[in-house]
Amino acid sequence: MRGHILFAFGILLALGLAWLLVKEIILVYVSALFAAVLMPIVNRITKINFQGRRASKPAAIFLLVVGVALVMGIFLTVGLPPVLHDLNQFSADLPQRIPKMISKLDQLPIANRLGVDDIAKRAEGALTTTASYLMTSLPNWLSHLFDILSALFLCIYFMLEGGSAYHFALSLFPRAHRERLGSTLARANRKISNWLLGQGLLMIILGVSSTIVFAILHVRYFLLLGFLMGLFNIIPIAGGVITITLSAIVAAFDSWTKLAGVVIFYLLYINVENAILIPRIMSSSVELSGLTVLIALLCGTSLAGVVGALVAVPTAALIAVLLEEYAVHKDAA
Repeated sequence: MRGHILFAFGILLALGLAWLLVKEIILVYVSALFAAVLMPIVNRITKINFQGRRASKPAAIFLLVVGVALVMGIFLTVGLPPVLHDLNQFSADLPQRIPKMISKLDQLPIANRLGVDDIAKRAEGALTTTASYLMTSLPNWLSHLFDILSALFLCIYFMLEGGSAYHFALSLFPRAHRERLGSTLARANRKISNWLLGQGLLMIILGVSSTIVFAILHVRYFLLLGFLMGLFNIIPIAGGVITITLSAIVAAFDSWTKLAGVVIFYLLYINVENAILIPRIMSSSVELSGLTVLIALLCGTSLAGVVGALVAVPTAALIAVLLEEYAVHKDAA
């Protein structure tokens, strides 16, 4: 009886401590997850011959960190300022462009039946709110510099010493279950890495291609729209619907021809993505339904904001692999 009481008291104490340290626990979890995802890249760097020599693990981690820092630095100094400028300009121009859009819609024969004026007023409020939110939120996302640096250093330490911590965690389980758990976690790590790499490639392809096409069509704020197209591509179906609707509205401010060009481009891209890109890029990744990804993003964002959104889908993939191994009972063939 004493043992059960002490165990229950210890559980309550651990839960209370976890509640107090929830922010730090999230940082540790995020760092450990990204370290597990990045370790295959580190291992590949260590296998490359540099004039008959191979880089050690610390040197490979240093090269990886320098490469990521260069990419982020180029993006923050070259890519992000034009996007923020377009966002600010879009928010400032929106009140003047809505009336022009309404006048164009009023010329349609069915405008009175559809209630164009009422729809336009609601759309104006929604677009203004969305633009203001994006304009005020982006700088806030970049303001958590200390948390980002803390996560970076923790990730580096996990890559350096994570193997020991991983084996210690496995030692807490009975010996008979360690091999199965270890192989399951390794499979989950491979699938998560493949999913992140594949999803990142799809986001880059859509972002770059939409930016180029919108620039050719002379769509206003094409840098902002291309950036949003790539960013929201992580959300299945809903992300594409939101961004193409926004792009179509912006294109319609100028002419119906630009609107048609934007819609035709997106329809062509969707067919190419589903027929060619996804089967080749995502063939070895974990299979997650669109509903699962959307729920994971909503839960992750609600629990931990942007950081939670970053790790929501990898966490869902990890849970899916564990459930498939330990909880799903497949019917015999």
